Amino acid sequence: MEKRAIDWWVGIFVLLGIAALVVLALRVGNLSGFAYNDGYVLHADFSNVGSLKVRSPVRLGGVTIGEVTHIGMNPKTFMANVTMRIEPKVKLPMDTGASIYTAGLLGEQYVAIQPGGMPQNLKPGSTITMTQSAVNLDQLIGQMVFNKASGSK
Repeated sequence: MEKRAIDWWVGIFVLLGIAALVVLALRVGNLSGFAYNDGYVLHADFSNVGSLKVRSPVRLGGVTIGEVTHIGMNPKTFMANVTMRIEPKVKLPMDTGASIYTAGLLGEQYVAIQPGGMPQNLKPGSTITMTQSAVNLDQLIGQMVFNKASGSK
């Protein structure tokens, strides 16, 4: 009888461990059920989105206020069009800017919002016009090497 109780407790412990691993995998993969379904949509055009992905966070002052819902190409301007869903309680001014940053040296990329100072707010479906694209590390390293090589004679 005692052995059977121990077997039950070991089984419960193993199931809790598996559940903890599943939760951890969902959090790391940014696949948890948390979504901004009731927010409003904004668009932004970037010349380079780097490795930005759908469901990447949209942050304002380090606080997550939304997520990227779609990344496509604008066939008229040949720029990457990023669609974001923003929390309904966050109202952004018309002269808001958007940049693509990297969390850490090799971390995930996210959209950083820099609010402006205009009294009018962006309406749902509006496009953020002031954007700064993702930094291309390969291009920066190439420029540094080129400048170093041309500078030393």
